[in-house]
Amino acid sequence: MVKPVVLCVDDEKVILDSLKIQIKKELSDLCNVEAAINANEALEIVEELQEDGVEVVLVLCDWLMPGMKGDEFFVKLHQDHPNIIKIMLSGQADHSAIERAKEEADLHRFIHKPWRKSELIELLKSNLEAL
Repeated sequence: MVKPVVLCVDDEKVILDSLKIQIKKELSDLCNVEAAINANEALEIVEELQEDGVEVVLVLCDWLMPGMKGDEFFVKLHQDHPNIIKIMLSGQADHSAIERAKEEADLHRFIHKPWRKSELIELLKSNLEAL
């Protein structure tokens, strides 16, 4: 059986690397991890994986990124993939962007950077185990 995928989206490579390492170390039995450096790449990854029969079940995304901001990305993602769990992870998101993501994209949770590893892993684990 193919494991579901958690997709991490952030324009800072060091953040992506850190997320991938933490998630793989703690949750490799529950999921695979993919990463994208911007929203457009993330949308492509979701479509490619879906075509290959692999389900992206959860997306962690920064808010402040060049091009498309996190709330815009989540709204776009939600239109075609409403069942994907969406978590925003940012140190700079504004309140209206978070509210928009909640209302228009069913944002599951907002976590401030820097995140606490234990909190993030527990949140991901509980959502993955509930699938």
